[in-house]
Amino acid sequence: MKTAVSLPDDLFRLVDARARALKISRSALLAKAAREFLEKGTPAADSTAAWNAAIEKGGQPGDEPAALAFRRRAKRVLGTGRAKKR
Repeated sequence: MKTAVSLPDDLFRLVDARARALKISRSALLAKAAREFLEKGTPAADSTAAWNAAIEKGGQPGDEPAALAFRRRAKRVLGTGRAKKR
């Protein structure tokens, strides 16, 4: 499908130079860039949604055993945690 696209002059020069360096046409470069952009998926509607998606995928930051142990020890040292029974 042929289409006309308007680009700022500086962006056109960058696209043209990169296409020449890769020995592909500008059309091929722009098609590849568009395909990669679309494959990344739809961005989150807001930052809260993005954080929630990241936490769902990777877990709550700081829930690793070492991080939990560090927080417990820091609370004991600072005297803000529960006193340990002996």
